[in-house]
Amino acid sequence: MSNKVTHSVASLIFLSRWLQAPMYLGLIVALGVYAYKFFVMLAKLIMNLGSSEETDILLQVLSLIDVVMIANLLVMVIIGGYEIFVSRLHIEEHPDQPEWLDHVDAGVLKIKLGMALVSISSIHLLRSFINAGNMNEHTLKWEVIIHCVLLVSVIFIALTDWLIQHKAQMYQVKK
Repeated sequence: MSNKVTHSVASLIFLSRWLQAPMYLGLIVALGVYAYKFFVMLAKLIMNLGSSEETDILLQVLSLIDVVMIANLLVMVIIGGYEIFVSRLHIEEHPDQPEWLDHVDAGVLKIKLGMALVSISSIHLLRSFINAGNMNEHTLKWEVIIHCVLLVSVIFIALTDWLIQHKAQMYQVKK
């Protein structure tokens, strides 16, 4: 009897991963919102091209890059997260399969997501520096601090993952 209960609980726990599937579908909707936002911003850039100064164009292009990088982050979370935590996608033979998906695990995904966040923060920080004359010093200071915290966090995540992998390899060698 106890074995049957244990098996039922284990099955329920394993099935619970499917509760994430609607969340990934919601992220696909968010990706659609970002695609819409990108084209609205692009249309605005094109319509105001004649009256915009070079700095304004650069700031708008950096905003477009920011949106694309956030979309890339969403794609990594949707595809990588689903593949790791919910179910296989079974796209091995698909010609458009992302190269990174072949060797992704939870540690690699964390590092990729962290690097994506640092990249997004870098673009945002560059946009702020270009527009520094219109921003207060306090805001700029906090943006730099937040960026540095993100950067240090990613370094620690990567270092932790490396140590875990190194220890696992050492354990395999001893066997």
